Amino acid sequence: VQLQASGGGLVQAGGSLRLSCAAPGSMFSINGMGWYRQTPGKQRELVAFMTSGGSTNSADSVKGRFTISRDNAKNTVYLQMNNLKPEDTAVYYCNVITNEGSFWGQGTLVTVSS
Repeated sequence: VQLQASGGGLVQAGGSLRLSCAAPGSMFSINGMGWYRQTPGKQRELVAFMTSGGSTNSADSVKGRFTISRDNAKNTVYLQMNNLKPEDTAVYYCNVITNEGSFWGQGTLVTVSS
């Protein structure tokens, strides 16, 4: 299963980026979609996640700045990131959970300069 993540890049502190991740149209029974991030030497951490029912969970460090949303018709999840900080610099991974298991995208690099 290939998840297509995009939207990463270089931005100055205070700027915005929007990540998107599309799951194949053939993927059914999606229970949730979301984003994690990882920096060198650290464990992958949850950024934000949304269940099929619309419930969301996000890291305290991004609340009020990042917003997760989904387009169920397109099997796509978005992460709108505003007021970015240098500590948001990481590789961001898309995650999709279905009845068949948990699937990961290839990662997209977000770099925030001070």
